[in-house]
Order: sequence, then structure tokens, then C-alpha cells
Amino acid sequence: MPSRKNFLILSSENMDSDEVLSRKDFGGSLPVENVQALASKSFKDIPPQYLLTEMENEELFIDDSLQIPVIDMSKLGSKDELEKLHLACREWGFFQLINHRVPEEVIEKMKTDTQEFFQLPLEEKKVYAQLPNNIEGYGQAFVVSEDQKLDWSDMLFLLPQPVHQRNMRFWPTIPTSFRETLDKYSLELQRLTINLLKMVAQNLRQEPEKLTSMFEDGTQGVRMNYHPPCIQANKVMGLTPHSDATGLTLLTQVNDVQGLQIKKNGKWISIEPIPGAFIVNIGDVFEIMSNGKYKSIEHRAIVNPTIERLSIAAFHSPNISTMIGPLPDIMKGEKAIYKTLNHEDYVRVVLANKLDGKTTLDHMKI
Repeated sequence: MPSRKNFLILSSENMDSDEVLSRKDFGGSLPVENVQALASKSFKDIPPQYLLTEMENEELFIDDSLQIPVIDMSKLGSKDELEKLHLACREWGFFQLINHRVPEEVIEKMKTDTQEFFQLPLEEKKVYAQLPNNIEGYGQAFVVSEDQKLDWSDMLFLLPQPVHQRNMRFWPTIPTSFRETLDKYSLELQRLTINLLKMVAQNLRQEPEKLTSMFEDGTQGVRMNYHPPCIQANKVMGLTPHSDATGLTLLTQVNDVQGLQIKKNGKWISIEPIPGAFIVNIGDVFEIMSNGKYKSIEHRAIVNPTIERLSIAAFHSPNISTMIGPLPDIMKGEKAIYKTLNHEDYVRVVLANKLDGKTTLDHMKI
């Protein structure tokens, strides 16, 4: 397992040259072969570290009538739509958000620039490669041992929020519009998250300002995923089954290739993205804060045998001063089922494990 530091010293190009930031380490990853380059080679046998033979016989439940709820942001002022949101968070942990007011041109430009980045030659992408003990940059995540199974995926992971802690060393300059595009996209999604949390607070009978204040100046991570096609797609995994360790995730599908699946009643269900919608899911932090009233859901990404798949996930976490535990106002005399930790200790719990189901919540249970 690679060594893990408690702090990283990061410098930012949008700051004075002699100014230095102290930022929590979001985890390092062992270096692995670039999957996009690997997939371009002519080979008959998939390298064994990617093979998941148990997938061949795994049951996949597909039912066109069974899809995650759709929430209309423009109607959340009504009691009925608020109740739909409440049920989606409580019973599904996933929903699609339409009429969210993030400009279409901002989303489409983010998609285009993401595609263009992954189309660059490998050597150009490596300019933004991860450094030891740092998850930011181009590479992989949560590779903690030489013998673990690997995802059929490459990623570019950046931390756009808080703005004053951006590390521009990892922000691509090709395509030339990338930095401006991500800046706009990041700010729009941060605004949307805060507005959505106000609605969630109403359903949990919380003061909206009290809840949103925890996420203001919070951490936002944006992960751009590239899953190359694989001729033996049923034997590899695009993204290991897991729940998100953060608060709220907003996902957009870059191209029309499906791959996201969620686990419902012990079986996997494929998600059909609605054009223009964000797929939103509850993370572990929110399950903890709600003392289990809202659920984080295990999900994964599968691979297409002939076509690449791209997606962009934006993870939103509370600010570093927020204690991670059941909210006192939610408890109302009921017994806490999760521990309360300071944010730094919670991050240590997350980083101590590879992606593996709902491991983080298992460690947080009392």
C-alpha cells in the first residue's frame, strides 16, 4: 500500500508565487498502465488484473418499468414535488434532475472539452499526471495494492472548489478553453447543489441556511471518466461497485453509451439517462448526517464491447470545519447509528480502503 500523508503542500497559479496552501490529502494511487493505450493494442487475452470472471454468471435485472425517480427542479416549490424528492432520497438514493437551470451551453461545452482531452496523445495527457500521494490529475484512483483488481477506466480528477485552493498544475491547457469551461461548469454545479440542499433541508425539517452553510466553501471534486471499449466487456469492470463517500453527486453522461447501474433489492438495474438531466445520488456523508433516513446506494459502471463511454461526476462535500455525524436536529431523541468524527478523521477512514461496496459506512456504524 502506498504511503499516505495527512497534508499536501500545494501551490496555485492563481495565487502569489510565494503563497502556499495546506490542503488535506485526498488520497494517492499506485501507478498503473494507461487503459486507453492498453485497449488500443491488439491482444487476445485481457491482462489478469482486469479480469472479473464472476461477472459472466452474475444476474442483471433489467426492467423498463423500473427506473430511478425523475425530479423537476422547477416544481420543487410544490408539496407534491417535494414529497417526490423525499421519497427518492429515502427509498432510492438516486434520481434524475430536470429543469435544473444549468445552461445547456455550459454542459455541452464541458462534454466537448472532456472528449477532446481524452483524444489527446498519451504523452500530452501525461503532462497532467497524478503525483505521489495526490489523487488530482490524470490517472487512476484507489489503487492501493499491486494485486487488487483494476477498473477498465482512466480518469482526470480535479478539485475546483473552494476556488482559492485550486491547484492549476493539473488543469489542462489543451483544449485551450478547458480551464474556462471547467470554471463555469464548477460554479454552476456548486450553485445547483446549494439550491437542491435547501429543498432537501425542508424535507428533513432542517433550517435550510444551517444545512447549506455546511456546504458553502466545501470541497467539490470533478471526475471525468473514460471507459475504452473492451471485446470481453462482460469480464471487466468500468468502475468497481461502491457508494460515494461524499455528500451529493451530480453526474452527466458525455456520450450516448449507457453503463451506470445501481443496486436495488440485491440486483443491478441499468440507468437510462434523460438528455439534459443530471443524475443525482446521495453519498455516505448524507446518509450519516440524516442518521440513515436517506440512503447512499451502491453503484457501478460497466463497459461497452465496441464503443467508448465517457461521463463527468461532480462530488460535493461539506467544508472542512463540519463534523461528520448525525445532525442533532434530526435525531429528536432517537439513537445515533453512526459515529461523529471531525472531517479530517472521516477522510482518513475513507482513504484507508479501496472502493468496495459501502465499506466507509460499515466503519462509521456504532
